[in-house]
This record gives sequence, C-alpha cells and structure tokens, in this order.
Amino acid sequence: MKCRIAPLALLASGLPVAALAHAFLDHAVPAVGSTVATAPQQIELFYTQQLEPAFSGAELSGPEGQVITTGPATIDPQNPMEMVLKVPALAPGHYKVRWHVLSVDTHRTEGGFGFDIRP
Repeated sequence: MKCRIAPLALLASGLPVAALAHAFLDHAVPAVGSTVATAPQQIELFYTQQLEPAFSGAELSGPEGQVITTGPATIDPQNPMEMVLKVPALAPGHYKVRWHVLSVDTHRTEGGFGFDIRP
C-alpha cells in the first residue's frame, strides 16, 4: 500500500515545498495601478522565481486597447527574476501589461496590470 501526502498537508506541515512554487509578479516599474507623470522608456517586471527566457514574455496595450509594438521582452542572465520590456514613446493615457512566464521549475503563470500616464 502506498502512502500519499496531499500538497495541502505539506503546506500545513511547514516542510519546504519548492516543487509547488510558481513565478508570480512581485512588483513592477511603473508600479501596478500607479499613475506616473512621465512616460517610461521601459517596463520592468520582477518575479518571485527565476524565469525561462525562451518561454516568457509580455505585451503592452494602449488607451484604445490596441497592442503597442515594443522591443522583445528580455531577461538578463545575471538577474533571471527580472523581465524588461522596452517601449516606444507613450502618450498620456491608460496602459495595460499582459505577461506570461515559465519558471525554472517548469510552472507557467500569467497575469496583467495597468498603469496611467498623466503629465
């Protein structure tokens, strides 16, 4: 007879459960839900785990919902928990960032957030 321990039981036990972890957005620049006075030249996304660059990315949409052409999302090998998205000159308005990542432990996560530019 095999004994199986449910993942929630592991969490409750206080034992390390790294295998259950995912890369979640920790914070971003511009900050999630923020209003900035000047348009950013790049969007920086910081995650809770290291990312797999080949399977991670982000997309920016503008005030009218249109996708904005950006540079590719990059992950610095020296800081694999940060993704950078270079953006063109942005006009005032509300912007949305959608992201998807694959962490080095092979878990996929995705999400999004908005920010406003108001000079």
